[in-house]
Amino acid sequence: MSADVLETTRHDAGVVVLELSRPEARNALNTELRQRLVDVLADLAVDDDVLAVVLQGAGGTFCAGFDLKELAAAGDAAEVFAHATTYHHAVFNFTKPLVAAIEGAAVAGGMDLALMCDLRVAASDATFGQPQVKMAIPAAIDLLATVVSGPVARDLCLTGRIVGAGEAARLGLVDRLVEPGASVVAAVELAREIAASAGAGAMKRVF
Repeated sequence: MSADVLETTRHDAGVVVLELSRPEARNALNTELRQRLVDVLADLAVDDDVLAVVLQGAGGTFCAGFDLKELAAAGDAAEVFAHATTYHHAVFNFTKPLVAAIEGAAVAGGMDLALMCDLRVAASDATFGQPQVKMAIPAAIDLLATVVSGPVARDLCLTGRIVGAGEAARLGLVDRLVEPGASVVAAVELAREIAASAGAGAMKRVF
């Protein structure tokens, strides 16, 4: 596996930025990238110098979901999704505060990735949705319902419609709205604020 599909940058105040780095594929989550996330988050979880993590996507897109080319080549989508279970557990159960910095699209599995973070900072032109349901690929409605109300989760998962950042904020999907291009800076500042809170780590273990 090549390490460059997930770039790691250490900032001050105990903040680490992870960048999904497959811009040519809109940062689609292939097996390699998912495994890199599993491995790197495991390392950061036991690194006492790391207090909070920011997750962003390269090239103006947060994440376009699972890699459809990989799914097509695999021939058995169920096998690929089964392999992804470890990845979902690694992100959702990460023991330190995790902030998503969202530019562009966060759709399908990319929206799920944002939902698995504790907080979401989004550019005002970001988009969200579960369009894969239109291709008979189920959406993670249980995950979505941990962030928004049941009726909203059903709406998004039944229709597959795309919502803009403004609506996403009103629905509770987004915690902070910023100007396009400013999500990473804002997310790092938020992560620094979280890292400075002595009780943040303990609070994360309560979630």
